[in-house]
Amino acid sequence: MNLKPNILAAIGKTPLVKLNKIVPKDSAEVWVKCEYLNPAGSIKDRMANYIIERAEKEGILKPGGLIVENTSGNTGQGLAMAAAIKGYRCVFTMPDKMSKEKQDSLKAYGAEVIITPTDVPGDSPEHYVNVAKKIAEDTPGAFYVDQYHSPWNIEAHYWSTGKEIFEDTDGGKFDAFVGGTGTGGTVSGVGRWLKEHAPNVKIIGADPLGSVHYHLFHTGTLPTAHVYMVEGIGEDIECRAMDFSVVDDMRQVNDRDSFVTARRLVKEEGLFCGGSSGSNVFVALQIAKELGPGKVVVTVLPDHGNRYVSKFLNDAWMREKGFTETEQELGFVEELLKVAKSKPITANAEAPLRDIVRLMRENGVSQVPLIERGKLNAIVHESDILKRMESGGLDLDAPATTAASPIAGLIYPKARLEELFHIFATDHVAIVVDASNVVGVISKIDLIEYLDRKNR
Repeated sequence: MNLKPNILAAIGKTPLVKLNKIVPKDSAEVWVKCEYLNPAGSIKDRMANYIIERAEKEGILKPGGLIVENTSGNTGQGLAMAAAIKGYRCVFTMPDKMSKEKQDSLKAYGAEVIITPTDVPGDSPEHYVNVAKKIAEDTPGAFYVDQYHSPWNIEAHYWSTGKEIFEDTDGGKFDAFVGGTGTGGTVSGVGRWLKEHAPNVKIIGADPLGSVHYHLFHTGTLPTAHVYMVEGIGEDIECRAMDFSVVDDMRQVNDRDSFVTARRLVKEEGLFCGGSSGSNVFVALQIAKELGPGKVVVTVLPDHGNRYVSKFLNDAWMREKGFTETEQELGFVEELLKVAKSKPITANAEAPLRDIVRLMRENGVSQVPLIERGKLNAIVHESDILKRMESGGLDLDAPATTAASPIAGLIYPKARLEELFHIFATDHVAIVVDASNVVGVISKIDLIEYLDRKNR
């Protein structure tokens, strides 16, 4: 008899499925682990149940207690499902960009849901993470899950998701794993397992344009995040559950590519999954094309599409947001790089400013990215040097870092040109990086000239 004692026993053991229609013939195979088939509809069921069990064992969560968490909806549903069975109360905070389906689903479990503004900085008291922390601090006996920083988040995916993928592939017989970077738990936990048991598998993170993980991975510095629409992936704060040491590369993906790819998964592969699944598969298809035939890329489909029927799965919503599949595309960054006048000139972060000025003059550039310990550190603009000199507070023999600014505009060569417009809204140039190496610098005039030539 195949009888489960309760629904929590049905978490995991999700199927690994080969994609057939949306993968080009000259690419590696792409296999997807259907995490949206977990009982509460997402990969977060694994982490939610694991953390509750650990908190119970440690005596932190007691019978009849209160569970508090900040969530994009999926973790909340996993926690609420477990709480319903175990008799706990729940309070969740959620940004207002999340779908109404997610909000209503949490309430159906009996949870209290507090909606917070999306477009606020990570240190704002209105940020959904800080609201949840305050509730937990002010409520005696409350257990704050803290998924973004909990080592139990990584452990959950190490022992379940990572181990299962390893077993599903006959001991790690594949070439690359792509995981979305929200809290970081999935890519970190799976990455750790594979690094220990199948070290030849490359680990690639998929991060939405506007999130901070891509910049943190390549520069080690925290950029200013901006709003993106895909849910359940990416973040605007630094997460201790994100272990970059097990990640080999990080790729960016924009909202449109995420949503269009997710819709293709539904229509062409019959996989009724969410927008973050589109993010993961879009990057997986990039990696598959680079690896070529005879290789295999594995990724996960994190959550169910039933949460998004009023959003990206709705044709009118897609048209309203400008995300239709027929929208004209401008091209890719790598195509612009072939003709761009701006070349990738870099300098050591400890070099004197005098050397930076000389590099600018000799190469006809107005900015120089700085490298420290092999990674992008910051950038020096000529305007920054002039401002400091005007105030009389700058010595050209001082290290370049004394006049440097954080790098906000990183982009990947295979990114779409449309993403440059987001960068140029807040920065003078876009720094193109590939595997943490600077391969190009794109200015606004480079983009203008390229598009002008293309439209002639």
